[in-house]
Amino acid sequence: MRNKIIPYNPKLKAYARELRNNSTLGEVLLWQKIKGRALGVQFHRQVPLNAFIVDFYCHELQLAIEVDGRSHDFKYRYDAKRQGILESLGVRFVRFQDREVKQDMFSVILALQ
Repeated sequence: MRNKIIPYNPKLKAYARELRNNSTLGEVLLWQKIKGRALGVQFHRQVPLNAFIVDFYCHELQLAIEVDGRSHDFKYRYDAKRQGILESLGVRFVRFQDREVKQDMFSVILALQ
């Protein structure tokens, strides 16, 4: 099912806005490459889905992109649970390490095409 709208907690809107205004360098660099339908589809930054916020999301493809930096170092179980819940709603995930985005953007973009 494409372009499915996934409900979210409206209380997350303000936090998502805050995250957009305080993006990591890896998120900023990736955003510069995928914004404006650069890959043929539209992505949005820091999108509330269900009870969570994903770094980037394409409604058309139901695809979430996560850039995992130091804040994810000790959250493996939480991230896996969160991803499992969103995957049960039809969201597909692609995860990149922050250092991948910073050091090998070419491969990151290739993986998204």
